[in-house]
This record gives sequence, structure tokens and C-alpha cells, in this order.
Amino acid sequence: METTDAQVRKLMEEYGKHGKIGIAALRSGMHRDTASKYLRERKLPSELRKPRTWRTRKDPFEEDWPLVEALLVDAPELEAKNVFGWLSEQERPGRYQAGQLRTFQRRVKRWRAMKGPDKEVFFGQLHRPGEALQTDFTSGAALGITIRGVPLSHLLCHVVLPYSNWQWATVCRSESMAALRRGSQAAVFKLGRRLEWHQTDNSSAATHEVAGGKRAFNTEYVELMDHLGMKPRTIGIGKSNQNGDVEALNGALKRRLEQYLLLRGSRDFESVAEYERWVQSVCGKANELRLKRLGDEFAVMTPVSVSRLPEWKEESPRVTPGSTIRIKYNTYSVPSRLIGERVKVRVYDDRLEVRYGGEVQALIERLLGRHGHRIEYRHVIESLVRKPWAFERYRYRDDLFPTVVFRRAYDAIVGAQATRRGDLEYLRVLRLAARTMECEVAAALELLLAEGRVPTYDLVRDLAAPAASDVPEMDVLEPDLAEFDRLLPSLGAVA
Repeated sequence: METTDAQVRKLMEEYGKHGKIGIAALRSGMHRDTASKYLRERKLPSELRKPRTWRTRKDPFEEDWPLVEALLVDAPELEAKNVFGWLSEQERPGRYQAGQLRTFQRRVKRWRAMKGPDKEVFFGQLHRPGEALQTDFTSGAALGITIRGVPLSHLLCHVVLPYSNWQWATVCRSESMAALRRGSQAAVFKLGRRLEWHQTDNSSAATHEVAGGKRAFNTEYVELMDHLGMKPRTIGIGKSNQNGDVEALNGALKRRLEQYLLLRGSRDFESVAEYERWVQSVCGKANELRLKRLGDEFAVMTPVSVSRLPEWKEESPRVTPGSTIRIKYNTYSVPSRLIGERVKVRVYDDRLEVRYGGEVQALIERLLGRHGHRIEYRHVIESLVRKPWAFERYRYRDDLFPTVVFRRAYDAIVGAQATRRGDLEYLRVLRLAARTMECEVAAALELLLAEGRVPTYDLVRDLAAPAASDVPEMDVLEPDLAEFDRLLPSLGAVA
């Protein structure tokens, strides 16, 4: 067993007490001869140990290393794994085995540290209190959140003060301008203070590409910053480390949320709003630990003197003859009574609010991405029943199968009848779902399909139509006004 520095120090201490080598060696846990050596040298093992300057085995790449080195000099960005594949497959086929890859990677790593090109240096920055607010989006998928049992696909718009590490978060669905507006305003108005700068990465919510591969601020984002009294700035393109504080705290926030979820004992919430309130309560508890440095920031920050901007932007599309509107490159259906009218649409991060005459006509879940469509069958079914031949090639036909069981029912109906007649039969079933309750119609379809029967309109109607309730007959009460006259004398006596 190798002798340690601690053992030798113990040896020296014991030997200094009584001058007996045997006892000192025994008490320090080493052989007498070993003890004699260290007493003679008067040095610790670490001081006597010399670095090894020789190889324990021959370098298998020594012969071909000049070739590898020349390649690495010409193309420093090459990965060791790809260089090894090129060497073993093209230059020296059959000479090297896959098991030698790790050895080759260590050799390349050592060469790069000793002779490779200079690497980029990152300079730690001192944050000034009240200087900047950093905002970033981070995925909440790993938290496994559900809303009434349905998995929630979401992001967290995370806002941080780099000096004090104060943080706030809102729940959103995408890195949209609406989400950025809502998240940054939530943090600013929670603080009640504004900072000099607002810093983001180069997401499309805040910036857009311009000539030369550069990015410029979006007009809507600049207007938001002007309203809040802050100056916008972004990190360098591809330089996520420049947003390092909020990037690092993204992971810390999710670890903290995970711990609180474990303590909560459930990941299910009644609504997205309830989940967001819970997230912000966790942020609030963390912020209580940062009050001292936050006080330094408050001393130099300026109070917010403006009102909060709406969390929506309004558009005014005209409803097409197909009973649709187009918002942010996506198509949505609206009630057909609005065809030809110009409606007001409030565009939120997660939904659309369609208004006409100052009243809400439809609430629609907003689509992510572009060139999608969301057609509500209740908006178009009456016209389709009158024009059933349009169903076969309707461009949004797949949206008219609300659930899988409706698609199975359609296939069964068409399989038993001619296509056009089957289309009409299915559309009548779909109209029944629109006029009554979709869940009841779906249950009837499921039952008929399980029994191997074709779910025709008549069969589905008989199963799903609500039973007529018997209204009991009641005698109409006819009050006797003379009774009130007899009450008057007694009321006068009380007065």
C-alpha cells in the first residue's frame, strides 16, 4: 500500500516525542524499514515522487501521427471521431480497430491542448444593480405537468435580474411576441420598477433577419420597450453564453419546481392559470432569499409610471365565403352568419377572441407555426348537409372528424353504402352531434361499432337523442284578494 503524506507527518510527530523508530512506525501504520527511509530523507512522499516521463506501452498512432497532425492543422474544427474514421477506413484500412477510438481521442485532446489553436476566452462580468433585465424561454416538458389529466405542452417565459438573481416566470405555448410581451410586463409590473436595458436572445419574437446575416429589432418589440421606458439589446448571434445568467437560472428554476412538485404530491392542475399561480408562488419563495441585493437594485431603478399594455394585438380580417379568417398565416373557421363581415380578432398567445358588434362570437385555440388550419364542424355543418357533394374534396375535410370514433364511423358508413350517399349519412350524424351533445353521439357510435352494426343516422339518433321529459301538470293558483283586505285592520293596529 502506498504511503501517504499524512502517515509520514504522523511518523515525524511520534518520533519527535520519544525517538523510537519502531513505536513511531507502528503508530503511523507503516513498516519499520519504510519509516527509516522517510526519517532519513526528511521529505514527504509527494516531494519524493517524480513525474513519469516514459510511456508504459507503445503509441499505436506514432507512425501515422504526422498525417493526422497535418490534417488537424488545416482543419482544426474536425472532431477526433471523424478523423479516426477517415484514418482507419481510407488511409490505413485494417490497421486500427474500433476499440482504439478512445485512445485516439485522448491523443488528439492532448495535442490540441499543447499545440492546437487558441480557444475563445470568456470574461466573467460584474453586474451593476438595476442595469438590465434578462428574458429567455425554457421548455417545461420535463416537469410532466397535466391539466385535468391532459399533458400540458408549454414553455416558461423566465425573467431575471442578473445582479440579485430575482426571477419571475409566466406560462406560454411558444416564443411569440405575445408571450414575450406578457412575460416581460408581468415581471416589470411585479417589481414596480423599470431598468435601463432589456436583454433577450435573437428569437423571432424580438428580432428578424436582415441583409448580411444580421438581425434587427421587430417594430412591435421596440414599441413595447419604448412604452416601458427600457432600451432593447440582444446577445451576439450564436452567443448564448452572453445570456448566461438567465440561461443558468433556467435550470435552477426547473430543479426548484421539480422539488416543489415532489412535495406537492401531484403534477395535475385544474387549469393553466392555477399552474401559473403555483409557479409564481415558488418564484416568490426563492425571491425572499434575495431581498438584500434586490434592495441595492431598487435604490437605482426608476418606478414604472405607465399602464400595462394589453396582452393581445387586434386584427380586422373579413370572413371569407368559406366561413374562415386568416390570422398569423393560419386559417380558422368562425360562425357562418359572419360571412362577408369584417370582425375584430384579439390575438393572444394561446387563443383568438373573435368579436363583432362589441360582443364575443367565438373563442378559438391558437395554432402554433404557419399554414395550419382549425375548422370547427359546428360552423359549417348546416351548409354541408345542404351541399353534401362538397364534402368529398373539401380541403379541410380531415377537421370534420372530431375524434377517431367519428372517422371509424365514416369508414363503416361509406363501406356499406355508395360514397356520396355515405357522405350525406355521415354529415347528418355530424349535424346531430352539433345540435345535441358530441359526447353522446360519440358514445352511440362506439356502441354500434362494437356490435358490428353500421352507425346510420337513424340508429345513432335513437341512441343519442335525449329522452323527452314529462312535465307535470299543475293547477294555476288564483289568489283571493279579499284575504288582503282582511289583513289591513290588523296592520293598522300594529302601527
